[in-house]
Amino acid sequence: MGAIPHDHYEPKSRFEKWLHERLPIVGLVYDTIMIPTPKNLNWMWIWGIVLAFCLVLQIVTGIILAMHYTPHISMAFASVEHIMRDVNGGWAIRYAHANGATLFFIAVYLHIFRGLYYGSYKAPREITWIIGMLIYLAMMATGFLGYVLPWGQMSFWGATVITGLFGAIPGIGESLQAWLLGGPSVDNATLNRFFSLHYLLPFVIAALVAVHIWAFHTTGNSNPTGVEVRRGSKEEAAKDTVPFWPYFVIKDLFALVVILVIFAAIIGFMPNFFGEPDNYKMANPLQTPPHIVPEWYYLPFYAILRAFTPDVWAVEFAHFISGGIITAKFFGVIAMFGSIFVMALVPWLDTSKTRSGRYRPAFRFFFWLLAFDFMFLMWLGARPPTETMLGYEMGVWSLIAATYWFVYFLVILPLLGVFEKPLTPPATIEADFDSHYPPKPAE
Repeated sequence: MGAIPHDHYEPKSRFEKWLHERLPIVGLVYDTIMIPTPKNLNWMWIWGIVLAFCLVLQIVTGIILAMHYTPHISMAFASVEHIMRDVNGGWAIRYAHANGATLFFIAVYLHIFRGLYYGSYKAPREITWIIGMLIYLAMMATGFLGYVLPWGQMSFWGATVITGLFGAIPGIGESLQAWLLGGPSVDNATLNRFFSLHYLLPFVIAALVAVHIWAFHTTGNSNPTGVEVRRGSKEEAAKDTVPFWPYFVIKDLFALVVILVIFAAIIGFMPNFFGEPDNYKMANPLQTPPHIVPEWYYLPFYAILRAFTPDVWAVEFAHFISGGIITAKFFGVIAMFGSIFVMALVPWLDTSKTRSGRYRPAFRFFFWLLAFDFMFLMWLGARPPTETMLGYEMGVWSLIAATYWFVYFLVILPLLGVFEKPLTPPATIEADFDSHYPPKPAE
């Protein structure tokens, strides 16, 4: 399947021709912003521009913060306070960076769940999906590394807990953990390493984003119907598409402005809403916080990690057949990373030939249950494991929610493709668009 047929950049002036022969950058920009885009895209397709804005915001604010930050355990906390109090506009830059991470993850979760609902991962877009999941993993790593840098209580103990997970890997765990930390425990070498990697990874994300954009520009955008753009000729393709500029650029910019108004209000009036009070206390290795929690965007996977305790039958079975190699902690680590891995495999786990959830009634029920399950896991991850609800501890609820997560991807999706009877999608994107916006009769 080739790219959607459309008019390409043609240099007109002598300078444009001279430049195009040597560096066709104008043509690249033109073909990018004028790419034919399915004209039936809804508002759930605005998150791409929000994510691009967040990436630029994080890189720019991060570079400015790095100019004033001191990656040393005796000075890191004070340097953050220096940024907040003494640097001109430092408080705004720091709060924009911290809350920018929150906006980044809100947008990426909506972007991912939109893709899961509308089947944006299906052929020929499997590679686009995989690259997107790599971006997500890089975001998670970058966010964790950045959370350690303020060197508050939750920074220190979060680093201790998360790096301790790698120590649970049989054989290489201790060596891997020591390599990550730069020594036997979280210390100055750890802070230096995390600062360097936190500075580097956003540029890796930027490179992956460029490949991600290249991938979906090659295959074309997905759309709410899951029906492909007709590619026989430019005339046929034009019936299903409109140029990205100006139609969707203006729509995306309008959505971005609305979101930025809310974002600015949060920075100005409630900048610590998503923060943790304990992180405003300097790190103290001798005082463990009563309840260690990661940032909110890690909470679903943190709940899955904690769900698999030694008394869970699956853990006991794995421990027995492995001869004691697989411990509860290692099983939890496998489950946590496995919960992300099954999302990456969804192009092959979903066996239905119908792309969009709009035309899959049974799928919609299980999908919205998955969305609720994700939010439930997020809530569970923030609760103390000994707390009870309806007579059961949070660990039991986490196990139930984690089980559904894996059952959805590994059992329900494959079986739905066999047993579900989907509705008939429209024949073309044009037909779907005209059903929502009937063409006006000629006068």
